[in-house]
Amino acid sequence: MYVILVYDCGERRVGKMLKLCRKYLNWIQNSVFEGEITEVKLKELKSQALKIMDPEEDSIIVFSSSQQKWLDKEILGKELSDIDNFI
Repeated sequence: MYVILVYDCGERRVGKMLKLCRKYLNWIQNSVFEGEITEVKLKELKSQALKIMDPEEDSIIVFSSSQQKWLDKEILGKELSDIDNFI
């Protein structure tokens, strides 16, 4: 499945959340990640994120689609991180 993950965490937890998300997805902008991921890996990512975050202050939003081709993506301005798909 293809996901876009967005998080908003307290200052002390941002670094840990960034590091965790980079293990699973491609960083595209501050606190925003995207990429192909299996359901099992997504479940693992969410489980680990819950250990880092404070549910009273932090949030994570996951948008998912069966395939990337079902999403239109338009970038205005500078793209912060170019995603290269290579084999």
